[in-house]
Amino acid sequence: MTKPTPSRSPLQAFASPDVGGVVQGAAALFWLPQAALLAMAVQGLASGRGFAAVLWPAVAILLLGLLRAGCEAWGSRRTFGRARAQLSALRAQTAAALAAGSPLDRSRAPSGLAASVLAEQAEALVPYLVRYQPARWRATVVPLFILCAVAALSWVAALVLLFAAPLIPVFMAIVGWRAKAASEAQMVELGGMNAFLLDRLRGLATLRALGAVDATAQRLGDAAQSLRRRTMAVLRIAFLSSAVLELFSALGVAMVAAYVGFHLLGTLGFGTWGRQLSLGEGLFVLLLAPAFFEPLRELSAVWHDRAAGEAAWESLDRLQRNALPLPGASASLTRAAAGDKHAAPALVIHNLHFSWPGEAQEAQAVFEGFELRIAAGEHVALTGPSGAGKTALLALIAGLVPASRGEISIGGVTLTDHTVSALRQRMAWMGQSPHVFAGSVEANVTLGRAGVDTPQVSAAMRFASLEEVAQAHPGVALGEGGHGLSGGEAVRLALARIAVHPHADLLLVDEPTAHLDTETAERVADALVALARGKTLIVATHDPVLATRMHRTVSLGDDAMEQAA
Repeated sequence: MTKPTPSRSPLQAFASPDVGGVVQGAAALFWLPQAALLAMAVQGLASGRGFAAVLWPAVAILLLGLLRAGCEAWGSRRTFGRARAQLSALRAQTAAALAAGSPLDRSRAPSGLAASVLAEQAEALVPYLVRYQPARWRATVVPLFILCAVAALSWVAALVLLFAAPLIPVFMAIVGWRAKAASEAQMVELGGMNAFLLDRLRGLATLRALGAVDATAQRLGDAAQSLRRRTMAVLRIAFLSSAVLELFSALGVAMVAAYVGFHLLGTLGFGTWGRQLSLGEGLFVLLLAPAFFEPLRELSAVWHDRAAGEAAWESLDRLQRNALPLPGASASLTRAAAGDKHAAPALVIHNLHFSWPGEAQEAQAVFEGFELRIAAGEHVALTGPSGAGKTALLALIAGLVPASRGEISIGGVTLTDHTVSALRQRMAWMGQSPHVFAGSVEANVTLGRAGVDTPQVSAAMRFASLEEVAQAHPGVALGEGGHGLSGGEAVRLALARIAVHPHADLLLVDEPTAHLDTETAERVADALVALARGKTLIVATHDPVLATRMHRTVSLGDDAMEQAA
């Protein structure tokens, strides 16, 4: 089964402009006729036409204002709804990418970091889509219309605006590069602190036993202070970008106001296409000058949203990159034959090559041309030093990691992306450290399998010798990590999971007796051998007592590859 090439759609496709942002940008253009009507009313009052010169422009300004407010409200609601839908879709896409990655991927993001990115950092995309994207659209379109309207009356005022405007995005871009880097550093710091906190909460009992609670609290406090400093750095840069905008916009408006004032006084007679501006025309230019910089001011106010949003985008993008994809996760859902489910399967491994991603293929190869044949119903112990590939071989057989090259056949069916899901239905897996989920004991035994009722769960727990454990009754709730169960009881709970699986005829067990006392290890071995009667069993172990109870022992290692054939 070869390793598939992962496909990944660009996240930037979510940032395309929508109708709501366009409507919000168009609403800002209503200020042009409003300013013209206001200037016309002032010109009429100056001409002595009285209240009649103000009445109908005031009504028109009011109607345009209501229309503008309605467009902005509708556009904001539509943009917000679209942003939430995009964020939900992006979270689902990222969660699917995480689920499509192998649980044995060494570069896989820690659960605390992944939870922080999905739950907290991803929220930074909402301000990015709701505020920054419409602001960028307005900053692109509205100043062009205003510049054309001003240039029609005074080319000097238009030149002042034209030369002042480019300085703002140039300096904001310079500041923005630093803002993006600061936001990325802040999010990395936040994700690292969350991962550290989750890891320490999981091992709180161990920390208390070792007396390391105070040291852990000190490290957590140091991480919080580091996060505070990085957050303040992001805010300082955000305020700096606003200061740059206010400086250049104030200079631009002041220069336009000075020119218009001196022109109306007759001191400056140039710059108006051969005629002098009237009071209404000069006021119109003055009203448009601040409006020219208003979209840029809004863009500056949400500039930090851009930096935070792009940093969150890249964090989500990194979560979607699978260095080690889970075989069959991206395959189409088709029914594939899984062999004869009424008989224990034989296992044939031919010319198997495998190495962990990121390691030299030749120097760090776990398997290179590995061969193994296991008869139907045979019990085999995999032995060898740590790092010899026992766990990796079980994971390859279970289809949890893709082989670089070679073939694995289970019950006459070759393990491929299209058959792995069906073949997993006849497998039962028991890892070195069985994980106990937060929930009832019954839910931890069934693991969501349909058709398994409480009597079956009780029978499986009796088989695993858990009936006398107070915290192991089907209705008892367990905490995350199995709080209340000992290590041996957690292993027996994993045995109950296998026992309640009626279709499992290929058992893959990894170090079932590790870290157990002699008595508990013997009870686990007895239950495992009894459970494996009539089934194919492959167990990786360092326990020589357990190995002698198997039909055959296969030694893995540099000097033992030939023994497996």
